[in-house]
Amino acid sequence: MSELTTQSFTLSLGEDLFVHGEVRVIVDGRKKPVVVVAHGFKGFKDWGFFPYLCGQLADRGFAAVSFNFSCNGVGETDFDELDKYPLNTYSREQNDLKALLDELVSGRLPLSQACDLSRISLLGHSRGGGNSIIYAAEDKRIGAVVTWNGIAQADLFDGAFRAEVLEQGIGYVTNARTRQQMPVSAGFFHDLDTNRERFDIPAVLAELTIPVLILQGEQDAARLLTGFRKLQQAAPQHHYATVEGGNHTFGAVHPFAGTTDELEQAIAVTDHFLQQHLAPG
Repeated sequence: MSELTTQSFTLSLGEDLFVHGEVRVIVDGRKKPVVVVAHGFKGFKDWGFFPYLCGQLADRGFAAVSFNFSCNGVGETDFDELDKYPLNTYSREQNDLKALLDELVSGRLPLSQACDLSRISLLGHSRGGGNSIIYAAEDKRIGAVVTWNGIAQADLFDGAFRAEVLEQGIGYVTNARTRQQMPVSAGFFHDLDTNRERFDIPAVLAELTIPVLILQGEQDAARLLTGFRKLQQAAPQHHYATVEGGNHTFGAVHPFAGTTDELEQAIAVTDHFLQQHLAPG
């Protein structure tokens, strides 16, 4: 019986920046559709449910690719590279996704022989959901998108924080779990302003013609619930679903303490959608 295989990779982007990731797939002679999993703000590939999610996707017949954005502040463990965090912008994250997709479709990632590179989807959580929608609009290699509690507005911060950062050049967001002060630079806001139309998530979603599933926990933050409704209004042609009782992480915590009913619901709905829309032609 074939078993789940996991192999790590590191992409060097220059300037001492790297994309670290893993590929998980059951190697049994059949090529599997690929799901690239993107974390969100304060997230990383080994946070909470991500390894479990990727294992579950692999068990269901997909090749799951998880990774850290190059400036997410994580090298090997919890935010051990916060010096890189101020460099992060949406444009940089979009470039990270392109570098990863280029490596994937070229067959240079581990286990590529087990991947069907004609069937690639993105699954993004929170800010990773917004990034996935933006990226899919610019890369025809993406065949479907799933967002989990994804953002509808690229700017995650209020006006007071924005003004502080633009005046001081840098501001800090507290990580409630680690108590670390995570630096956000003025470059983040300059990038948003320069790419206002490109990063208009509802407008981009409205123009996407590939299948998209927007999955939202009903107990998530009010801002994200409002964003969920805004996306529905802007792009009613896509698929929308809620997870009853689901919070922002579907009840999962870090370190991972086991699955939850809400997480299993999210995985099941995602699996059904991807099986429908990434099935062999």
